[in-house]
Amino acid sequence: MRKKIATLTNKTHRIRWRSNEPSRMETFSDAVMAFALTLIIVSIEVPKSFDELTETMKGTVSFAVCFALLFQIWNNQNIFFRHYGLKDAYTNTLNAFLLFVVLIYAYPLKFLSMLMFASEDGTYVKNGHRYAMIKDEQVQSLMLIYGAGFFVIYLLFYLMYRNAQKQANELELSKEELFETITVTNINLICMIICIVGMLLAFVLPKYAGPTGFIYCLIPLAYTFWYSYRGGKQRKLFATA
Repeated sequence: MRKKIATLTNKTHRIRWRSNEPSRMETFSDAVMAFALTLIIVSIEVPKSFDELTETMKGTVSFAVCFALLFQIWNNQNIFFRHYGLKDAYTNTLNAFLLFVVLIYAYPLKFLSMLMFASEDGTYVKNGHRYAMIKDEQVQSLMLIYGAGFFVIYLLFYLMYRNAQKQANELELSKEELFETITVTNINLICMIICIVGMLLAFVLPKYAGPTGFIYCLIPLAYTFWYSYRGGKQRKLFATA
């Protein structure tokens, strides 16, 4: 499964594969990711009426968002291990921290996605009474929590790729492979900077903490511009089509 997904999502093959079979750590990672998805959906009960079914279906979009984000993290980890096959203690430690963050943020991620997509007015019903899912003064803390979470994830991937750079000789990376490794390392650094800016804006502008979340829309734009720039530079350096 890991090999198939890596093939579909990494068609350029700029870095040759050094590992074709998942290690015990990767197998453990798969189990942790599956458990995180279970945490996100476990509270959904079988509806007993059509009204309950309708209410349950409102959570489809929020679950899809959570699934997409977790899949992206899992696939980035998958591609890393396919390319470099590193099994050293430092890489395993960073990967363990990554899995820990994924588990810690499973419920907060579900809460935010439900707040954004599942609830029309930002409320929930308990014992026949309707309550607000979040208070205005809590929005700043929410944005800081999520900014910190995404920052740590990008930081861990940054350190993993930096470690691969340091072991370039042992891994026998070609000049083109090292160039691509540096490209991926730096995009993680750029995303870390965007997260820091987002947290700073939420901290200094508490009344507008919610809208500061739009700063994270810069992340896909950063990917587009960075890979376009590095792609052009790569073609000049290595004369690739």
